[in-house]
Amino acid sequence: MALSIGIVGLPNVGKSTLFNALSAAGAQAANYPFCTIEPNVGVVPVPDDRLDKLTALVKPLKKIPTSLEFVDIAGLVRGASKGEGLGNQFLGNIRQVDAVLHVLRCFVDDNVTHVEGGVDPVRDRDVVDTELCLKDLETVEKRRERTQKNAKMGGKAGDEAKAELAVLDKVKAGLDSAITVRAQKLTAEERVVLKDLFLLTDKPVLYVANISEKQIGKEDTDPMVQRVREMAAKEGAGVVALAAAMEAEIQQLPEEERPGFLESAGLSEPGLHKVVREGYKLLGLQTYFTVGEQECRAWTIHKGDKAPQAAGVIHSDFERGFIKAEVMRWEDLIKYGSESAVKEKGLLRVEGKEYVVQDGDCMHFRFNV
Repeated sequence: MALSIGIVGLPNVGKSTLFNALSAAGAQAANYPFCTIEPNVGVVPVPDDRLDKLTALVKPLKKIPTSLEFVDIAGLVRGASKGEGLGNQFLGNIRQVDAVLHVLRCFVDDNVTHVEGGVDPVRDRDVVDTELCLKDLETVEKRRERTQKNAKMGGKAGDEAKAELAVLDKVKAGLDSAITVRAQKLTAEERVVLKDLFLLTDKPVLYVANISEKQIGKEDTDPMVQRVREMAAKEGAGVVALAAAMEAEIQQLPEEERPGFLESAGLSEPGLHKVVREGYKLLGLQTYFTVGEQECRAWTIHKGDKAPQAAGVIHSDFERGFIKAEVMRWEDLIKYGSESAVKEKGLLRVEGKEYVVQDGDCMHFRFNV
């Protein structure tokens, strides 16, 4: 599933440092071929201790995690919506991604200049959102001009255009007040009308509070981080606090030295793991597993997908010729030690086309084409 998250932010907030750390994490993932599709695109494995436990039990030839694509997008400055700086490149790239990871600087360092003159993560968020709102306003106004002409027609086409115009007017009023589309109170039907506009402020967002090494362990009391958390809570958005520079440093260490380094820094795992997991959740994704002697593999599906759709992620023939799926929970396989033991306990189920796949299912598909 080619889903991507764009890393955005003002210059000098740690955006590229975070991307470089993520890219290095992808490069060093065991049995996972890191690939750089373009100089600024990296594919990163999603950490999952369930897959690790299944692999330890089954001891397959290969372990294959699921993955996410991250895009390092050119830094934005005031006036980007009018083409200032690398504005057009920034806005073109962000239109292509499915979600946004917004890096906000929460550390003070006199050696790293700030384009706005001082550190203020909420103001920085507002600068970026304002530019994106202005660009969305331009997009909505262009569509509105065309829809207005169609609304003058009679019959069904005219009625549909009038209904669309009402939605566009509502969204335009919000954008005029600098309210992002995702923060506007729109119905599911109204959002469908907007879908093909690919509005920049309609994308789900995850905030990364980029802190210094000195701030690690103090995230719950740090005033800058708390401001980001309060701001995100009002939006219903997630926040991950991490020290991007240190995360990049961790990825340069030999694998065997990393646990000791993390422990000395007071961390149980790299902050990058949280970023990737939260990004996965942000996109409404979940994981099921296939387990065998050849490989243990994690597969990405959307929450709510049914068994045939899940099968189709492996191969379109599996979906087309779907008959049924044998399903067991990953916890049961770990607990009882083998598929046959799970079956003996009556915990291996046979499910049909209407089964909604659950996160953590272990599945085997039967199909015929």
